[in-house]
Amino acid sequence: MGTLFKRKIYDKLLKWKTESNGHTALMINGARRVGKSTIATEFAKNEYRSYIIIDFSKPRPGVLELFDYIYDMDLFFSRLSIFYPERLYDRESLIVFDEIQLFPKARQAIKHLVADGRFDYIETGSLISISKNVDSILIPSEEECIEMHPMDYEEFLWALGDDLTYDNIRRLRNDEREIGQNALRFLMNSFRSYILVGGMPQAVSAYIETKNFLLVDNVKRTILKLYEEDFYKIDPQGRISILFDSIPSLLAKHISNFRESALLKGSSKSEEMLQLLVQSMTVNISYNATDPSVGLALSRNPDEHRLYIADTGLFITLAFKNKSFTSNELYQKLLLDKLPSNLGYVFENVVAQMLRSSGYDLYYHTFDRPYTTHKYEIDFLIEKGEKLYPIEVKSGQSSVHSSIDAFMALRGKSVGEGYLLCTKDIRREERVLRLPVFMAGVL
Repeated sequence: MGTLFKRKIYDKLLKWKTESNGHTALMINGARRVGKSTIATEFAKNEYRSYIIIDFSKPRPGVLELFDYIYDMDLFFSRLSIFYPERLYDRESLIVFDEIQLFPKARQAIKHLVADGRFDYIETGSLISISKNVDSILIPSEEECIEMHPMDYEEFLWALGDDLTYDNIRRLRNDEREIGQNALRFLMNSFRSYILVGGMPQAVSAYIETKNFLLVDNVKRTILKLYEEDFYKIDPQGRISILFDSIPSLLAKHISNFRESALLKGSSKSEEMLQLLVQSMTVNISYNATDPSVGLALSRNPDEHRLYIADTGLFITLAFKNKSFTSNELYQKLLLDKLPSNLGYVFENVVAQMLRSSGYDLYYHTFDRPYTTHKYEIDFLIEKGEKLYPIEVKSGQSSVHSSIDAFMALRGKSVGEGYLLCTKDIRREERVLRLPVFMAGVL
């Protein structure tokens, strides 16, 4: 089990336990090394009288055969007690199926286990493997699913022992008061550390223990290698891996719409490879909302999209995967506060990550600019209530927000306000609120 960090998903597990009261199992979906097993084990220890962890990545000999007896619950549990001699109590014990994607028969058994009603059940898994291993099984309707993302900026600060800064960020955003140059500089330096380290618990742990970015980078390279191995297990031809590795370069070129078929040289399975990559939760996908007035989801164009790496710390390492740590200019420029506009895609990636962690699906929007072939572009669009909120992201000191202005003029009262995320202090300009980029999580 990994280092124990305070995670927001814990409250969702508590909510499930209370509201479900044994009528559903809970599936925790997430990328590998995001902390699923750790949080499930911690929850089991804290919230139940007893528990069992069945790890399908290294099952005890004979355990898999137990699921041949699922038709007889008394027989199943009596034999289970031989392999896991932990006393279980009716309605007071939890059984965790860890890495359940490796043994689909156990997932199918959830239907019968939940109906039996004696204990609670949590499953953890990675969807990229689950989706390729469920063709011959019945997915249980008694299963609730929640997503687990990398640690967000607030969780990162908690891991550093800082329980106050993010509350102050919320207050400053709500009050719309200037932060002041000294405080802003301090907060931006802290946020840059988060960008470089990212939110994978192993990388955060290495940073806390060593404060050495080289060692942190080594941890992230290990995680990326695991992802690559998973991709090749699913697609031995390497097409998923090609898509994943290409994301930093595509963002750097500021390509409005990613074209997987071009990357994969016309492969007939480019769409399937894309969906497998998205299901792995190693990436975040943003769709072009072609007509936001009818709703973002309703106007989503599946053929026009962008991809972001789900963890910006991994993004920083992936961008220079084939070079040494000392050649990684993103580390150097971020640490020295010298990130030029042509590296603004780093901020765009972290904003995508923060919006996803806040529960938003990702959308962008492009529309015609008069008298030119170029288009206006809204980096992100979010909905709150019946209002649209356009977001522009800039890496430098620029306060220009021409795309937001044009969008507001076009959409009128359907727009709540616009957000310009950059490195400058808080400032309101009529209906546009300029915010430091680290406030993307409190929009």
